[in-house]
Amino acid sequence: MTQHISIRPAHKRDAAEIAILVDLSSHGFASWIWNRAVLNGEADTPLEYGAWALAQAGSEGWENTAIAEIDHETAGLSVGYTIEAGILDQEADHPVFAPLLQLQQQMIGHRFIDSVGVYKRFRGKGLGRLLVTYEIEQAEKQGNHAVSLITESHNHAALSLYKSMNFKEVSRLAHVPHFEDCNKHDWVFLTRSVM
Repeated sequence: MTQHISIRPAHKRDAAEIAILVDLSSHGFASWIWNRAVLNGEADTPLEYGAWALAQAGSEGWENTAIAEIDHETAGLSVGYTIEAGILDQEADHPVFAPLLQLQQQMIGHRFIDSVGVYKRFRGKGLGRLLVTYEIEQAEKQGNHAVSLITESHNHAALSLYKSMNFKEVSRLAHVPHFEDCNKHDWVFLTRSVM
């Protein structure tokens, strides 16, 4: 039986599912970030806070998310937006974010693919490639000259996908561990031209 695959813009009501997929795509890094809200008494769980945060307007929220569906069931997502010049005025509020911010500050004017995540049961169907293609198409529509992203040096599946789609490594910076037993790796900045 043929499955129907589609990509649609997210709705605000998708925020809880977006939080799960963003956390999945970041290998739990998003939960670590959102856990600050739990420690401050703003939420009971990191995902509760993440769902609330992603329901808000802003570059990393639901408005810049595309949802991949298989037979009308959410299967994955991508989050993408343009890196604006204002990022040069930002400072990392925690050492963990410093290398990520340094890399993003090299991407002004680029469409930045913040997240690509696919539920495990839907992997192997080409959804990651479809979502990245969608982000490249959005860059074309918005007049971005390049599409860029950051991934982990040990994420071989992602690196293989991006390199097969003509992304080239620009630079890498050492990851600052956010907990004691964290996997040691580099953050890898990849880019490709839109045309």
